[in-house]
Amino acid sequence: MTGRWNLLVVVEVLALLAWVGLAVRTMVDSDGNEALVPLESSALVTGLGQERWTGIFFQDQHVGFAVSRVSPAADGGQLFEQRSSFRFATFGKLQEIVTASAALTSAEGALQRFDFFMASDQIRLAARGEVKGDEIQMEVEQAGETSTLSFPIDEPPHVGSSLEAAIRPMELVEGLRFSVPYFDPISMSQGKMNMRVVGTELLDNGDEAFWLEREFNEVQTRVLVTPEGETLREEGGPLGLSIVRMSAADARNVPTGDEPVDLIALSAVALKGVIPAPRNTRFITLRVKGIPADRFPHEPPLQLVEGDLVTVDAAMVEALPDLPVHDADDSLQYLEPTLTLPSAHPDIRDKATELVGDAPDRATAARLLNDFVYDYVEKIPSMGVPNGLEVLRSAQGDCNEHTALYVSLARAAGIPARIAAGVVYSDRVTARGAFYYHAWPEVKLGGPTEWVPVDPTFGQFPADATHVKLVEGDLDRQIEIMGVMGRLAFEVVEVR
Repeated sequence: MTGRWNLLVVVEVLALLAWVGLAVRTMVDSDGNEALVPLESSALVTGLGQERWTGIFFQDQHVGFAVSRVSPAADGGQLFEQRSSFRFATFGKLQEIVTASAALTSAEGALQRFDFFMASDQIRLAARGEVKGDEIQMEVEQAGETSTLSFPIDEPPHVGSSLEAAIRPMELVEGLRFSVPYFDPISMSQGKMNMRVVGTELLDNGDEAFWLEREFNEVQTRVLVTPEGETLREEGGPLGLSIVRMSAADARNVPTGDEPVDLIALSAVALKGVIPAPRNTRFITLRVKGIPADRFPHEPPLQLVEGDLVTVDAAMVEALPDLPVHDADDSLQYLEPTLTLPSAHPDIRDKATELVGDAPDRATAARLLNDFVYDYVEKIPSMGVPNGLEVLRSAQGDCNEHTALYVSLARAAGIPARIAAGVVYSDRVTARGAFYYHAWPEVKLGGPTEWVPVDPTFGQFPADATHVKLVEGDLDRQIEIMGVMGRLAFEVVEVR
């Protein structure tokens, strides 16, 4: 079996989809209940705005296009709309993604409503939301289910497609710094989008444009904008992503004969040294280069960070106590369902009960779940936001899908479980072998480490020592990995 991983695909495409949101208005259905539906064009003052086309590139390869437009709304606000289509390869498999998004702002430029749709070979995802008072209310449709969520906010944020409204009132001059409250509906993370004007450029028509450095979640990009905030070019994604304004014909003229960009190959972490038997490695020390070593969590005795070294001692997890299957301590947060880990769904609960049965202890139950997910999920490249219920129904996917299903089942069985994300070594992608971005579960089984890493993608219980953790948590935390992509490198110091 060849292990396959799609964590980097998820987080890189999250960067591309930072434009998310389809504007919506609130209507009342026949039962008197509020429902969020797409904004109708009749609400616009002068009809649809002029389309702006851009080409999407990875490295220098033209992989897709996007089109956007801005239209005035009847109340003095604006409707920002975008749609895109792009393709790339993962392990040689062509992935095609289509999105549609928009955002509605008020006359003062504040975000009011948004909506987003994404479709790929295996995934359909829709999210819509509205700013109401001091919170964002959202509905997310995935795996045939609708989830309702809310997020507290201090002030109305912007989504990717509405950032133009935040830039337009600014008098752009070199050296200007400002911040915009920002919300990413896909990773459901929020914070400040920090911007700085770093230069100017004279366009062919004699107009002046401004280069902005943008930073969110430690990921920096450079954007060339007009004084009105229109994007002409964006560049600087972790794996060479860029977006360039061009004519509709040129943007849509995506070459079909070229070998598609393989994001997995682009993601390899530079490595000096050799790891001869990665799946049997129980101890490894690596020298961290390119980023501070303290970006890795220090969690002794399993993972230790000292100076510029990170050590993983997987031998520490092999002695496990006989704990009861159901947790009775203070790990409640690791038993709760989430949007991507629907552990309370009847189908997930029934499957967990079936699999765990009369397991005599927690470690045995956790191993049974690991064996099931490894055997059950077909290992094919997948594109989208993972969801445990969707994986149970589709029985296919990569590391995120394996992990989402495992953690959902474990929590449904009463076993505290969480998602870890970082890098893992593989010698099956390139001739020399390298580290790649990866996700795996951690289960609370006690013993010296308490939390034990397992890997249903590889069929490992426990996981080998080449699993080096960077973050812990759902997509709102995994997006942080983008801050190290393209910069991280390792040197092997010791391996056994």
